[in-house]
Amino acid sequence: ARARKAVREIAAELIKLYAARQATKGFQFGPDNPWQRELEDAFPFQETADQLAVIDEVKQDMMRPVPMDRLVCGDVGYGKTEIAVRAAFKAVQDGKQVAVLVPTTLLVSQHLSTFMERMSGFPVNVRGLSRFQTDKEAAEVMAGLADGTIDIVVGTHRLFNKDIRFKDLGMIVVDEEQRFGVEHKEAMKRLRTSVDFLSMSATPIPRTLEMSITGIREMSTITTPPEERHPVLTYVGAYEDRQIVAAVRRELLREGQVFYIHNRVNSIEKAAARIRELVPEARVAVAHGQMNEKQLEQVMVDFWEKEFDVLVCTTLVESGLDVSNANTMIIERADTLGLSQLHQLRGRVGRSRERAYAYFLYPGEKPLTETAHERLATLAQHSDLGGGMAIAMKDLEIRGAGNLLGGEQSGHIADVGFDLYVRLVGEAVAEFKAGPDGAAEELNEVRIELPVDAHLPHDYIPSERLRLEIYKRLAEVRSDEDVESVAAELLDRYGKPPAEVSSLLQVARFRARARQAGVSEVTLAGKNVRFHPVSLPDSRVVRLNRMYPKSLVKPQLDTIMVPRPVSSGFPAKPLDGPDLLDWARVVIDAIIDPLT
Repeated sequence: ARARKAVREIAAELIKLYAARQATKGFQFGPDNPWQRELEDAFPFQETADQLAVIDEVKQDMMRPVPMDRLVCGDVGYGKTEIAVRAAFKAVQDGKQVAVLVPTTLLVSQHLSTFMERMSGFPVNVRGLSRFQTDKEAAEVMAGLADGTIDIVVGTHRLFNKDIRFKDLGMIVVDEEQRFGVEHKEAMKRLRTSVDFLSMSATPIPRTLEMSITGIREMSTITTPPEERHPVLTYVGAYEDRQIVAAVRRELLREGQVFYIHNRVNSIEKAAARIRELVPEARVAVAHGQMNEKQLEQVMVDFWEKEFDVLVCTTLVESGLDVSNANTMIIERADTLGLSQLHQLRGRVGRSRERAYAYFLYPGEKPLTETAHERLATLAQHSDLGGGMAIAMKDLEIRGAGNLLGGEQSGHIADVGFDLYVRLVGEAVAEFKAGPDGAAEELNEVRIELPVDAHLPHDYIPSERLRLEIYKRLAEVRSDEDVESVAAELLDRYGKPPAEVSSLLQVARFRARARQAGVSEVTLAGKNVRFHPVSLPDSRVVRLNRMYPKSLVKPQLDTIMVPRPVSSGFPAKPLDGPDLLDWARVVIDAIIDPLT
């Protein structure tokens, strides 16, 4: 009940926030001008079909009077930055300023160079703001933002400082949104109601992903890889010295470079010394976030210019760095890192035509935790191109969705249930639309825990988002007619449903009937099936005992316990699957809520 109340409050606040956004009149950008087409024609690569579709969606959003709030989910190296470049340029053409937020100072340098290179032939002033700048340079940037002489600023969370003032901010672009903390998200949220907002991520955090799936935020996905891109060959296993030697030497033989991730600063020099000892011919450098700015920048530039073969570093390289000659990634303690982090790190290699390798290692002498094992298994399964979305979905399942408006970016979704959350949002919307005098129809939660194989198989509906959409619709059905409507759509779109899908439709029918009868729980309890809440008059208690001997009636708990039937075959076994659902429906129809 406490969880339900909390979710209701979240849903209500959420609707107010997004209703405010819908009610706000944002800036309506005009159609593309000749300079926009000139910039786009100068793109040195061939756009993928997905890229072009997403660019069109973003532009359409910008040309609407309501402020844009779109998440672009595309795997690492799939061209999200080019989408940001074109959107930012379009905003500048209408006299607006653009803030590009990135999580690390290294990424500021790389994005700054990309934006400046792409816009070099146009009168657009692009500047950076991070700890790499001196105080004097930072002051010049802040003055330029305040008087409007700077059109685009690329910066870290320093852009959130209260002393930053924009003359006419029109768009915020957030790269690698999952890397920003809760405080920064709350600061962004305040701006979101009035300016266009474009977020980009390969693996969105569960909360962001859920908001997109439920339609609270718009989402675009890029699933087509660039031409000649190969999947990264992924190995998950226990750490062994000889494997490290073989991986590094194989990369050196083809004149490539290696990222070696050791995520503890106090022992990183020791790890680098170990690599030098194992592979004496390799030139090894160290990089971590506690180095001073010039030293760190110099190491990264030297690695970029192939002065070193192996970069022993912390996870600071996980976001956006593009070193096309580095095609082997070794992660020493992969069991201690998050799913999104691991996928991002793997995305640092395989960005050229060369075959890339990623090694996710863990100590052989220590048992893996269940969560670490699940993360590593997920990465091993999703090593194909475009696996970021599948990994983010798995992260949503492992970590839960968290609090959509408060501090928790993840939390156990099982405590409340995805279906319940989605429905509560729907109810809050209905209540908001009905106004203070109207009341939305209450849809009671029904918990069914019976041994039935009921789900949507991946090979029947390949898209994760479409599967979740069908689950959401089935959780909201109110009658058999609603279920038949979904069933007809499934047949039309995906062909004849397999047995698991037919069982899922039957579960939905049963849920609608249980809800109609006021039953909120149908669960197994030992050898019985428990129905709750149920309050029977004496006449129906007699009927229950006549139809199902040894049934238990617990008036003080508003519960009845009915013996689980056995099959008629040989050998007889407890009934399960669709047959058990049919039997449970008979109990409801004949005893709990007889229609006659």
